Amino acid sequence: MFRLNRDVLYLIFQEFKDDNRTLYSCLTVNKTWCEIIIPILWKDPWKYLKENYEHRRKKLLLNVITSQLSDELKNNSTNQGINFMTNSSQKPFFDYIGLCRHLNLEEIHRIINSVYEQSKTLIVKNEIFKLFINENTKFTHIYLPYQFDHQIHLFPKAERCFSEIEFFSCSANINDNVLAGLTGICKSIKELELFIEVNNNNNGIIDLINNQKNLLSISLLINYAEYSKTYGYTNANEEFCKNLESSLIEHANTIQYFKTTKQPIVKIISHFVKLKELDLDCSYYYTWNCLENLSLPFLRILKASRVPIRVLTSLIENTSGTLIEIKIDYIFHNEIDNKRIIEAIYRNCPNLKYLKLVLRNSNISVFEKLLINCQYLEGLFILINNMEDAFDLENLFKVLTRSSPFGLFRFKFSIYSHTIFKLETLKLFFDNWKNRRPMLLQFNKIGYIEEYTDLIAIYKSEGIVKKFSNLLYEHTYGDFEWV
Repeated sequence: MFRLNRDVLYLIFQEFKDDNRTLYSCLTVNKTWCEIIIPILWKDPWKYLKENYEHRRKKLLLNVITSQLSDELKNNSTNQGINFMTNSSQKPFFDYIGLCRHLNLEEIHRIINSVYEQSKTLIVKNEIFKLFINENTKFTHIYLPYQFDHQIHLFPKAERCFSEIEFFSCSANINDNVLAGLTGICKSIKELELFIEVNNNNNGIIDLINNQKNLLSISLLINYAEYSKTYGYTNANEEFCKNLESSLIEHANTIQYFKTTKQPIVKIISHFVKLKELDLDCSYYYTWNCLENLSLPFLRILKASRVPIRVLTSLIENTSGTLIEIKIDYIFHNEIDNKRIIEAIYRNCPNLKYLKLVLRNSNISVFEKLLINCQYLEGLFILINNMEDAFDLENLFKVLTRSSPFGLFRFKFSIYSHTIFKLETLKLFFDNWKNRRPMLLQFNKIGYIEEYTDLIAIYKSEGIVKKFSNLLYEHTYGDFEWV
């Protein structure tokens, strides 16, 4: 029974693996809970640094890491003027380093640079890198900093630590020797995240790709900080991108996820016949002609920023009803284009669960057909961007309450128009939602009027609204992670 209890607790805590606040609050309940939660937190401790109090959390994390250094090393370092910020008599309760499966050298690099003087950072990094690369640890994920040149592949236990790496993230200007050394060790990469620079990209990346047998996920991310200075590529960089993209074609039969922040030079996407997720996260506008007449029969998730509606409409029409999530951002929709893409979705995506899309006033009736045809919808993120006329929210709310499938309960509205929220309109929406699943509702613009707060409180107490958020800026909370 004791073993069963631990297993059940582990499964419960795993559900909160991305909720560090909840996990931290459970740590002090008893020893058993602590022993279960600590390995969950330390599998990837770096992901919890994205908070408002990030700097304080970084220093605390560094303090825990350096507490595992030997007393002799800490004493010698103190003599060299390096303070590892830890009490040498305080021994850690867990082998925290041994629990890590994600080695984020980029974050370690950033933390050390923020805490130590520049003249001492190299020594500190070397000791901490050696602390992680040991005989008791095997990593599945590795993240390397920009222009990384630390010879970690030469550390005595490097081959054992990195032989099972499945996720590999680096900049394309990584040091030649480091890349060659890791290429010889890392032969089980399934996910590759590559940051492409304007110049000085390392062609050894091609060897790293060719050395893999089961690449499932590729992310090609442009360093826009440098790219924006030139808005283009040198001939050398264009040649690198051609070679890089061509090497990916050799893995077309295994790649299931592809993300890019620029339009490919080679028409590689058409080769990814088993693609399940396509993420076109661009900061510049391209023609994307390479997507025209493209058929991706297994595509489940489509995310696109600044991609022409005409192209996306064609892509959706050429799917086989497999799409479950569509997110379309940062592209102008006139009324005709908006109608066409809504029609393409309700005719070709019967299994759709989540949708983010601009909606025009004139197409609310067409949108109702989408609600009727897409009976598996769970979440809607509606973008209203009509600065010329007020959007008819009352009509939209009537359509939502009249025709939404039973499983739809997550709503988010981002409104940039002359639309004025009326208390009566919101009240009517809530009244008509009775006897349905309690909604999660988020607006980016409703005003800070007390009567709205009172109204929401009433409908929360009646179980019609489960959560409500009124945001002035574009961000989401946990229940809207699907967007």
